[in-house]
Amino acid sequence: MRVVIQRSKESSVTVDDKIVGKIDHGLVVLVGFTEGDTESDIDYIVNKIVNLRIFNDENNVMNKSLLDVNGQILSISQFTLYADTKKGRRPSYVNALKGEKAILLYELFNKKIKELGITIETGIFGADMEVSIKNDGPTTIVMESRG
Repeated sequence: MRVVIQRSKESSVTVDDKIVGKIDHGLVVLVGFTEGDTESDIDYIVNKIVNLRIFNDENNVMNKSLLDVNGQILSISQFTLYADTKKGRRPSYVNALKGEKAILLYELFNKKIKELGITIETGIFGADMEVSIKNDGPTTIVMESRG
């Protein structure tokens, strides 16, 4: 499992000219899965995301977590996180988990975040989405459950 986390002042996702998810303050999380990912990968990443101290405290030091600042998450499924660009000019996505399996893990990921009391908004799995991110910092972190 691979995620790209961006600290955000406000972000939204639009499908067919309609906003389907929007947050005011928190994290945009681009989420990708590969073969072999399990619920334990999700548990590891969810725990890391919500406790990662990347929000500023009163001294302007990154010392607070999403939980500390009562932040929200905009979760976007992103199979392209597993693009292989080693050969040629067209990325290969053979390492990305196929749709049927990936959607189950993606829904479980979102459910586990919601169970922690965090407001979570999402895009639509498999849709052509326009994501608008106002990156705060900018602060962007890449994380993997294995590696």
